[in-house]
Amino acid sequence: MNSLAPIVIVLALASAYGFWHKSSQGRIRTKSGPGKGALTAAQLGAPLGSRVTLLQFSTVFCAPCRATRSLLEDITSQLPDVAHIHLDAESNLELVRELDIRSTPTTLILNAAGVEVGRAVGAPKREQVLKSLAQVQ
Repeated sequence: MNSLAPIVIVLALASAYGFWHKSSQGRIRTKSGPGKGALTAAQLGAPLGSRVTLLQFSTVFCAPCRATRSLLEDITSQLPDVAHIHLDAESNLELVRELDIRSTPTTLILNAAGVEVGRAVGAPKREQVLKSLAQVQ
């Protein structure tokens, strides 16, 4: 019986980590406090949206990145004041380091001035994106 205790403990800890990791992926977190500064259209290689810009970082072999890109393109096609900019993380390593992008897909929500007001790590859900867009003034 004593030999089963370590196995049960390891399984419980691994399960707890798995549940935490799954619940944290794709959730949009709003930025609190001052950001690192505004991003410009010149830095991103595309014009910013008049109200909001969804800046997505992804990699070539990332399946959730393709789903996220499709979702964000669909949402922005219906909203004229929102832009979607897709950047390859491997081709933009300096910007990835500057913005502290640690995994893909990562989507930054930028206000009209190019300041980060939210971030989603992982594939967000449509309702979460729409709710966060409604909160940006």
